Amino acid sequence: MQWILQDFSDTHMLAETLDRLGIAYTWHKVVPFIGRLEPEAVVSDKRNVVMFGAYSLWRTAAAEGYWPGVFKLRPFVEEAAWHPYLLNGADAWFMTVRDVPTLLAGDERDWFIRPVEDSKEEPGNVKSAAEIVDMVEKVLKLEAKEIPKGSLRHDTRLMLTKPARILREWRLWAVDGTVVTYSLYKEGSRVVYRHEIDDDALEFAQRMVDVNPGYSRAYVIDICRTEHGLRLLETNCINAAGFYAADLAKLAVAIDDMRFDPSEVVLASPPEDLFAVYEED
Repeated sequence: MQWILQDFSDTHMLAETLDRLGIAYTWHKVVPFIGRLEPEAVVSDKRNVVMFGAYSLWRTAAAEGYWPGVFKLRPFVEEAAWHPYLLNGADAWFMTVRDVPTLLAGDERDWFIRPVEDSKEEPGNVKSAAEIVDMVEKVLKLEAKEIPKGSLRHDTRLMLTKPARILREWRLWAVDGTVVTYSLYKEGSRVVYRHEIDDDALEFAQRMVDVNPGYSRAYVIDICRTEHGLRLLETNCINAAGFYAADLAKLAVAIDDMRFDPSEVVLASPPEDLFAVYEED
């Protein structure tokens, strides 16, 4: 596998692991939101390339037809197999940015809010209804052409749920149907990075992977322990997610061992509207 890395602190951790494993890689800067590499990558086999760094790298991966390139994901909240296990999934409220002022008018509650797509336009966090309205009104004052790529847009779909008391949070990395590594990243409100996980939490995460086998060949899944049991928080793009205290050797070997399946489509020249779709998210 040819590894292409964006030059920043988290990928330096990965590079140290690749060095120990004797796996070659190249460093590149990435033009923000566009995903273009500087310098351009010299690739010998487009069906044997993986990229780690900014989420926008998917654009280069798609344009060049790299496999696996960047593993893009469907919105996890729309995966029926996971609905019974989502944190407050049954109570989720979906709306576009332009609908927020009307739907939250007069609302005095706090909400956990995040974009439906894994596009990093706004990190998941808890805000009051008034704060959410204030945030989106600033967006709505702008014309579409004035909004920077990668920012909230008028038609960005948002998910709002009631805040829940979370006791512990873990991130796990799944490759070809198996959880290969994990990391604790939060205890209560305290951020902690430790390579540990409760046995039942590991079993729960693997079960989440098992019940939705066609989701993606590689992704990150975040789970949590609440007062009412274990729940699925969200999924993230494995190429752009923080590593925390994961065992990067296990992750690197699992990805490096992946092999191209002829049934999988590689975009050699994506449709002209492919990028437009995501620029309008």
